[in-house]
Amino acid sequence: MFEGPLQDVIDEFASLPGIGPKSAQRIALHLLENATGEDIERFQAALGNLHSGVAFCRICHNISQEDVCRICADSSRDASLVCVVEEPKDIQVIERTGEYRGRYHVLGGALDPLNGVGPGELNVTALVQRIGGVLPDVAVSAPHASAGGPVQGSLMDGGAGGAGLGHGGAGAGAAGDGSGTGSGAGGNSASVGSQGAGSGAPEGGGNERGADEVEYREAPEITEVIIATDPNTEGEATASYLGRLLKEFPGLTVSRLASGIPMGGDLEFVDELTLSRAFAGRTQLKL
Repeated sequence: MFEGPLQDVIDEFASLPGIGPKSAQRIALHLLENATGEDIERFQAALGNLHSGVAFCRICHNISQEDVCRICADSSRDASLVCVVEEPKDIQVIERTGEYRGRYHVLGGALDPLNGVGPGELNVTALVQRIGGVLPDVAVSAPHASAGGPVQGSLMDGGAGGAGLGHGGAGAGAAGDGSGTGSGAGGNSASVGSQGAGSGAPEGGGNERGADEVEYREAPEITEVIIATDPNTEGEATASYLGRLLKEFPGLTVSRLASGIPMGGDLEFVDELTLSRAFAGRTQLKL
């Protein structure tokens, strides 16, 4: 073990993910032996600007230097497609393929109840707003509102509550783990629940909304949401939650990235879960 500032630098590098003690030592010794004073100052300036110079796009929450990131500002991108990812680094992976020309939405993680990560800790409400769920401070008239008032639902940030979507009248629906139907004045209302119980607007309509209520409208600009969360326990739970939350939006397709056997892989080394998903997601052979 070294002493003094050199060991301090080694310890700092070793605390970073993916860098072990030996790698940290090599980096520190390289800086000591080869880096000039100008190199060190430039490195310090870059680290100092990391927080002050980096912002997040107000639309998709991707890392950006501006209020709106370059992808959201690019008019050549397909605005009807939104790919939902967990972290900004996932966008870089998808962009390298050159196959996707839509836009993105960064959740900022995945549902993980054991570690206290629920819908309220993710950018779920912002996604609902982009697609057509309007919070009270930016509410507009719902296209399926009755004469008594707009149909409303409840979106609870903590995972409880249902998102109500009415057709022809105001109604109340009980929201559970799946979807249910309820009756209202002048028509039917469908509700899709997340993990608890929520209620729609009372019979007869009304314009008062609580802080956690969302009014729904059609957003014709977005026609498909592609869920690209990681294929692990947390990612699958997040995909399932978003699928239930968004499936009642009019004219909206909710899809999930396919998973299966990787290119160049040998069948004998593929695990059972991946193989079962490959069978479930098989496609017709195009010749």
